[in-house]
Amino acid sequence: MKQLFLIAIRNLVQHRKRSLLLGGAICGVTMLLVFLLSLSSGVRKAMFEAATTIQTGHINVAGFYKVTAGRSAPVVTDYNKVIDVIQKSLPDVEYIVPRGRGWARIVSDTGSIQAGLAGVNLSGEPYLQKVLHLVSGNFSGLNQPGTALIFETQAKKLGVKVGDMIIISSLMPNGTNNTLDLRVAGIAQDVGMFSMFSIFIPQSAINQLYQINENNTGALYVYIKNIQNLPRDMDILRKSLANAGYSLMDSDPRAFWFKFDSVNREDWTGQKLDLTTWEEEISFMKWTLTALDGLTYILTMILLFIIVIGIMNSMWIAINERTREIGTLRAIGMHRRRVMAMFVIEAFTLSAIATFAGAVLGLLVAGILHISHIHIPTGAQVFLMANTLKFSFNFVRVLGGMSLIISATTLISLIPSLRAARLKPVTAMQHK
Repeated sequence: MKQLFLIAIRNLVQHRKRSLLLGGAICGVTMLLVFLLSLSSGVRKAMFEAATTIQTGHINVAGFYKVTAGRSAPVVTDYNKVIDVIQKSLPDVEYIVPRGRGWARIVSDTGSIQAGLAGVNLSGEPYLQKVLHLVSGNFSGLNQPGTALIFETQAKKLGVKVGDMIIISSLMPNGTNNTLDLRVAGIAQDVGMFSMFSIFIPQSAINQLYQINENNTGALYVYIKNIQNLPRDMDILRKSLANAGYSLMDSDPRAFWFKFDSVNREDWTGQKLDLTTWEEEISFMKWTLTALDGLTYILTMILLFIIVIGIMNSMWIAINERTREIGTLRAIGMHRRRVMAMFVIEAFTLSAIATFAGAVLGLLVAGILHISHIHIPTGAQVFLMANTLKFSFNFVRVLGGMSLIISATTLISLIPSLRAARLKPVTAMQHK
């Protein structure tokens, strides 16, 4: 086997122009694949960070409260009792965040927008200030009553800056509108689509707007230490809450605002809890990842097909040029299997070297772009979930992509290699 590798390397060096051409093509395809995989992983990571900061916890214990059968509000009553059940039943809870929920029109002197309201208590949210980056103002302002934290795009649409006043107007469960005056305490950098439709206000402001007492909240965001335990923890939590006497809604893998119509049509009153995962709460956004992954693999397959055709044609030419050499090797006793193995190893060696080089270059380019913090247009932020290009290196996916390319180029070399092995020594040696 060692001799066959030496022969393969010698032949690649001897036909260096052809080797560089094919190797460069394989290197380019690998580089593109690794670059796109890193971008996809970066978008996935950015989506997870943004979603679990703005939109959802790892597990959400939310629900609806209905005074009458036809009107519901996204409220969890006596939420401290629910927290006690969660803490006692889940061994790997890291922390639990009560979040007020609402939907309102945000009005300024020069504009208006629609946005989801997130009622927060900064002292209980350790990651909020780590993930969100302010361009003006400060987080401590949210500890004061009558304040709000908005995002850059929202500030531009409203025409406001830190210290300006805005009015939020929301429809109450009883069908009337209520308004609240708030002062802008901070403006944060955009983080994709999630920041386009969300603003943060103190929990007390949510309570005042919807006229609910401090023992109620919109949802409990449960953060666990090991995200891999999510399915197990969901099962444990459903059983524990049911055993504690809480009524649970049927599993529905949609964000909570998609459920209002179906909940309002159901004939029940009082409190029902709704358990969802972070992926279910952002299921309406996962198409961006599917589209990006699909584009990655379509481009890769097209380019890989072109490379495979090039490999096959190159080997046909190489076998034709080396027919006398093959005849000599067969005449001195080399078996057909070793002749075939010689050409397969040659293709494997070329693709392995080129693929490794392409992977290194792809990771290098992705790394440079990541640390460069290149700003992307607002339209692209909707899909990439960040205001700058972000890449993340998932070496399992990279190794999988490299293996795919090496396997495809090596397997396709079996066809011409088999023809070379079938050449008769006498016929091959007489070839001119």
